[in-house]
Amino acid sequence: MIRIMGLTKSGQWRNDLTIGQLATAELEWYWADFCEPSDEESALLSSYFHFHPLAIEDCFHLLQRPKLDHYDPLHFLVLHSIDPRTLAVYEVNMFIGQQFMVTYHYQPSDEIEEARAKIAKSTAASQNWSLFAAYLVIDKLVDQYFPAVQELEEQVLDMEIGGGNEKNQTAIEDIFNIRSRLLRLRKTILPMRELLYRILNTERIDGLSQYVAFYHDIYDHLLKLAEMTDACREMTADLRDSYMSYNSNRMNSIMKTLTVITTIFMPLTFLAGIYGMNFHNMPELNWSWGYFLLLGIMLVIGVGMYVWFRRKGWFD
Repeated sequence: MIRIMGLTKSGQWRNDLTIGQLATAELEWYWADFCEPSDEESALLSSYFHFHPLAIEDCFHLLQRPKLDHYDPLHFLVLHSIDPRTLAVYEVNMFIGQQFMVTYHYQPSDEIEEARAKIAKSTAASQNWSLFAAYLVIDKLVDQYFPAVQELEEQVLDMEIGGGNEKNQTAIEDIFNIRSRLLRLRKTILPMRELLYRILNTERIDGLSQYVAFYHDIYDHLLKLAEMTDACREMTADLRDSYMSYNSNRMNSIMKTLTVITTIFMPLTFLAGIYGMNFHNMPELNWSWGYFLLLGIMLVIGVGMYVWFRRKGWFD
């Protein structure tokens, strides 16, 4: 589906334009949005708009890294949209010209709908509409990154190590899941940050100086998002290390307890082994109280070793 909105030379917005009307509508500027385009509609990128074949190829091959390419006098941008709930990444391609802008995407985009609604209410004179519309789209896309990052940040802050092995096992699984989701976010946020940096520092986009403050605001948002994801990754790393340390200490405590128990039973096993050999020439086997005496000795040894280990703090 292709939706075209345009600003007539008389200052009126039209939202019902078709490709065939672009040449006769006397437009000052227009925005053509390719949403879930068919093969026939996609072919218009080449047959009608005559965009560079490399840019068209990038539109068809998903998922490209966010980037900025210059095909004078056009500028081609690859942007990423994120679903805050699933963190699924969708590509939004944008062609910026002096008198028009074309967006191309395979999934419906609420951000583009919001940008279209906002620009339709604008009546500013001598506006560079392409750069203004591009700013609105990028700003709306970046705004959707915040709920995803903030949700993960809240999950990290609510996490806790301790309180039982089952709880800890669930916590470590959540930690690795959060780290995986943070990695997916960083793979979008950092390239988008680099893209905004290139836009702010390029000299090949005419009229950009009028909107530097707007694009710099988006860049600041991306810096904040990058810092938030890095901070969350550091916190999850600390939680992971805490879990490993807690688990290691717990295993050491268990092994120490088992070692103490084994040590206590070593002399008892030694005595039981000696008098379990059943040699004929063993005088103690003929004693009337030999069995009870041996049990008493074993009890004294066991209790004595337990008390000694207890005083040493080996059971703490």
